Amino acid sequence: MVQIFSFKAFRPPAAEAQQIASVPYDVVSTEESRAALAENPQSFLQVIRSEATLPADTDPAAPVVYETAAANLHKLIDEGLLLQDAEPGIYLYRVKQGGSIYTGFVANVSVDDYRDNKIKRHEHTRYDKEEDRTRHIDTTDMHTGLVVLLYRDPGEIFPYIASLVPEGLPDGVAKSNGAVHEVFRIADPEAISTMQEMFAGVDAFYIADGHHRAKSSVNIADKRGEEGRLTPESERFMAVIFAENRVKIHGYSRLVRDLGDYTPETFMAGLSETFTVKPYGEIEDTVFSIPPLAESATPVHVMHMYMNGAWYELSCPVDPAADRIASLDVSLLQKTVLEGMLGITDPRGDPRLQYLGGARPLRDLQTRVDSGEFIAAFSMQPVHVDDVLGIADDGGVMPPKSTWFEPKLLSGLVLHSLE
Repeated sequence: MVQIFSFKAFRPPAAEAQQIASVPYDVVSTEESRAALAENPQSFLQVIRSEATLPADTDPAAPVVYETAAANLHKLIDEGLLLQDAEPGIYLYRVKQGGSIYTGFVANVSVDDYRDNKIKRHEHTRYDKEEDRTRHIDTTDMHTGLVVLLYRDPGEIFPYIASLVPEGLPDGVAKSNGAVHEVFRIADPEAISTMQEMFAGVDAFYIADGHHRAKSSVNIADKRGEEGRLTPESERFMAVIFAENRVKIHGYSRLVRDLGDYTPETFMAGLSETFTVKPYGEIEDTVFSIPPLAESATPVHVMHMYMNGAWYELSCPVDPAADRIASLDVSLLQKTVLEGMLGITDPRGDPRLQYLGGARPLRDLQTRVDSGEFIAAFSMQPVHVDDVLGIADDGGVMPPKSTWFEPKLLSGLVLHSLE
């Protein structure tokens, strides 16, 4: 059974929330952060992308980067732009986006639940990214980013959480990329106790986003335990928690720079050995994914490729003997096309392969291929959330960049101190 904990968050005053809030560190480059900070110097990017406040030739892994993050964070605190709540709370987080409303809550969870696999993973972490976030958390003494967790709702938890959203203005609100992010502080001990009792009946949490932030938090607990400076707060980390049926999943697109030894003609012929390849015709390029040309009564792999100014549908039956991971479209694409045909054996590090998040319009794929930067793009169908949770339950690992979850949360609206 999983645990949740209230905590004394650092948060911007309501009047400053818009200026402080920023996109997460891992969806923006240093150059993009530098440009954003030039327009808004108060942005929380000064903490989570502190290298953007330093000279352009600064090594992003240099100690000064983490020291600057801590200095910038404490400057925000000293100037009253981040204030710590006097009493512990749990923080409802609501996102209004594109006609949808997503309601979850921010609480602390236990590193022991992670160690005991009650907080389940479906992706491998990379050491370099783990090391970066571990150093960032340790130096700033703060969890500055949110891990996104899902849970299977037995039926009564989400309605209760939704009932806690008070009428009136939120404690903090920020708009970003067409979405409205709202934070409501819940300090009533009875409400918090009720939530904790409800989650005592939940078997597991599942990481939807933030595998590196979660693992780095466990690293911090291990490190501080060895150094004799473990605190109760450093044995926990901050997460935003949603019911599994209250989020959306988009596909994660792939772009390839070249076709290796293939020409476009021989590449199409090679694809036809595995897939039924059909010209798709015109698409709506402002949406995020392409619907299949036809429905199927049996499971079918479906993906869409853009090359030479045209879209094609690639489809083939799912092997009935395949397990959950092998049955994913991204697994077939990686094994048969990217690795089998193009020799891209390292989907995490090969420079010939790039990913584009699912909540990006299809025209972005077309533009990058039409510009000549890439030779082809693959638009993937969304993975079903039941498959994500089932793979995690089985201890499996999905191919990298298999899922793009919505909502995407902002940084800087809720922070957790390790002290």
